[in-house]
Amino acid sequence: MLSIKNWDNKTWISSTKYIKYFNNFLFKQKKLNKESKILDIGCGRGKIIGSLSTKLKLRNKPIGLDIENHKDKDKRIIFKKISAIKYLENNKKKFDLILIKQTIHFFNLRDMKKILAYSLSSLEVGGIILILSLDTKNNEIPTFSLMKQKLNQSFKRDVIIWKNILQLNIKKNITKFNFKVNIKKKVYLKMIKQRYISTLLKFSSVQILKGVNEINLKYKKNIIFNDKLNCIILKNK
Repeated sequence: MLSIKNWDNKTWISSTKYIKYFNNFLFKQKKLNKESKILDIGCGRGKIIGSLSTKLKLRNKPIGLDIENHKDKDKRIIFKKISAIKYLENNKKKFDLILIKQTIHFFNLRDMKKILAYSLSSLEVGGIILILSLDTKNNEIPTFSLMKQKLNQSFKRDVIIWKNILQLNIKKNITKFNFKVNIKKKVYLKMIKQRYISTLLKFSSVQILKGVNEINLKYKKNIIFNDKLNCIILKNK
């Protein structure tokens, strides 16, 4: 599996404003308290669940899974460098919230079905699985031409996985997450160079440089757009 090192490193996703906004969105989907048990699949540096731990004064540290072991990961979480399937198939714990945020594109359909099956069996009564992924129809992520082409290819797989999730015979809600981003162009260009999104991981240095030049010509000093995510909430009655 490909690994992203810079997705949540000095981007809008790692900002205090974003994390607070996302947590407020999360609290609307599920009532949580200091006794809540939380698992984050594909946690990155764990800043989102780390902030939840502080805000809720969690008795149990939230658990974050990722295949990339960042040196600057959040110390408020229990981090496990392990694949989701490997962890879940041996898991005996029950969770009130399982977060799968912007991660489904890393899995094929068979593995995603396994992850969901294991996750559902790992929920407390009344627990939820919160799945978020980039909006495939109205996506506004700033791209250069080749990046957009590859991103659209990735979206095709996302759509297939999304349809399969929607077909699950379980109580579910569908909603949207929308965060307005205002970022300096030079900061975003640096993110492109660091290959902050999985679409860029296999691009050559020449392709990245061409993309940077394209975006530099396309935008002025600031880049303003909406970071739009589709969201499905699966519920354990």
